[in-house]
Formats: sequence, structure tokens, C-alpha cells
Amino acid sequence: MSERAVPMYCPYCGDEDLRPEEEPHAAWRCAACCRVFTVKFVGLAVAK
Repeated sequence: MSERAVPMYCPYCGDEDLRPEEEPHAAWRCAACCRVFTVKFVGLAVAK
């Protein structure tokens, strides 16, 4: 299993005070808006 991706800011409110959450796996909690979210790598785009 790889290390978790580290977001730089909350995708909902833009705050930078993020803390790791135990559940769900690899989740982050925003201290400002109290939302819990995950970051998922989907893949690389093919250049056209």
C-alpha cells in the first residue's frame, strides 16, 4: 500500500488546517468546516 496523498487545502472551503482521519481509510478532516474527505488518484491523462 502506498502512502496517502497529502492535500494542500480543503476542496470545500480552501482552509489549510487539515488533519488525517482514521475512518474512512486515508481520509482528511478540515478543522475550519469539519468536512471529512478523501483524495484518490484516478490515473494519467493521455496527451492529444
